[in-house]
Amino acid sequence: MVIVILGPTAVGKTKMSVEIAKKIKGEIINADSTQIYKDLDIATAKIKEEEKENIPHHLFDIKNVNEDYTVYDYQKDCRNKIDEILKKNKTPILAGGTGLYIKAALYDYKFNDDVNNQFEDLTNEEIYNKLKELDENIDIHINNRKRLVRALNYCLNNNLKFSEKEKTDKLLYDTIFIGLTTDRNILYDRINKRVDVMVKDGLLEEAKRIYDSNIRTKAIMTPIGYKELFPFFEGKKSLEECLDLIKQNSRKYAKRQYTWFNNQMKVTWFNVDFDNFNNTINEVYNYIKKESHL
Repeated sequence: MVIVILGPTAVGKTKMSVEIAKKIKGEIINADSTQIYKDLDIATAKIKEEEKENIPHHLFDIKNVNEDYTVYDYQKDCRNKIDEILKKNKTPILAGGTGLYIKAALYDYKFNDDVNNQFEDLTNEEIYNKLKELDENIDIHINNRKRLVRALNYCLNNNLKFSEKEKTDKLLYDTIFIGLTTDRNILYDRINKRVDVMVKDGLLEEAKRIYDSNIRTKAIMTPIGYKELFPFFEGKKSLEECLDLIKQNSRKYAKRQYTWFNNQMKVTWFNVDFDNFNNTINEVYNYIKKESHL
């Protein structure tokens, strides 16, 4: 049995995964593409050491920001971890909000590596626009050039939509999908307040270190919270403008996450009681017990 705890940003997935792991002899596997990388801590809301409560956590901090790491890499690494944990008679718990990572790891998700054109004469934006013409439902970040190239090749070679390729429904594991949700206005308020807390926790200092490093890899340019602050360091925008953009981009990302999960997976959603989180923990635990016959 594999448990997945998913949902939009700022909804409580980290705490829920730890609490459920304590109750069912679980080990947690990161399912957030940004938390794979070392030194990206505050903006990615990575779990702190004291929050782990002695629960084993896997696939956090496994790559440097100047190293490449693909969905295909995650698929292999995550499946290996799932198998390791199951062999110990423990329960793997995937926790995170990167839908494609979860999909690739748990479903019969095949990669077509026949990339025969690198489109070296095209910018990321030009590749993205060509893709949009062929597949209006495409949802790939414009900075993820490798995936943009793969998707465009797939569309051109197969005369099919890349977004349809991702809709495989064959699960490789007995899996329970737990989704955490809340009212949209409450979620947006939590996202806004979390950004303010990140600033107090040292977001500006973390982002400035990254800015000064001059590293501009996918690991740096994809997460929300770093690139938005670069104009502030360059004196082009005020801090307030940059922080507002982080909040705005985070809210948009949460909306895209909902769309992905609802279209791609059979999720049972739980409304989070933020006034008494234990109520939601117990509700989720009782559901898992019922579904898995624990």
